[in-house]
Amino acid sequence: MVASLRVTTQDVLDTLEEVKDPEIDTVSIIDLGMVEEIIVQEDSIYIQVLPTFSGCPALEIIKGNIVRAVKAAHSVEYVQVKFITSPPWTSDRITEKGRQGLKAFGISPPSHMKEDGSWHIDCPYCGSTYVTMENIFGPTACRSILYCKSCKNPFEAMKPMSTLL
Repeated sequence: MVASLRVTTQDVLDTLEEVKDPEIDTVSIIDLGMVEEIIVQEDSIYIQVLPTFSGCPALEIIKGNIVRAVKAAHSVEYVQVKFITSPPWTSDRITEKGRQGLKAFGISPPSHMKEDGSWHIDCPYCGSTYVTMENIFGPTACRSILYCKSCKNPFEAMKPMSTLL
């Protein structure tokens, strides 16, 4: 008789490193700090995920990708993904690897918001701080459109989300 190997929380975390944001393939849901809790039981895995925005249209895609990846990697019968809003997701949860992945995709990662609510953005292409906001409303609710006056490139920036707001 062969002993069955137990799936650990770390095993699931390693698998979730491969679940990419559906719109930004250089960052995983781990990089974005979206995974809040993982509970591993006999043949079931429960995962709580913080959406970057509760109205994000990609949530069902993310959920399906998580379920498929975890079932395929760990041969479990049941994977439940639940989106939660407490604690609220903030841009401070993005890992350094995630910040680099956003930058590689041409999106300026959010700077850490200051206590006075101000924030600045560097160009992801040349690093210049000489940028202007073209439109606070970007292609998604979590991004804005900016323009770098140094390298003359338009770019997107993640909006900072903070509990200070």
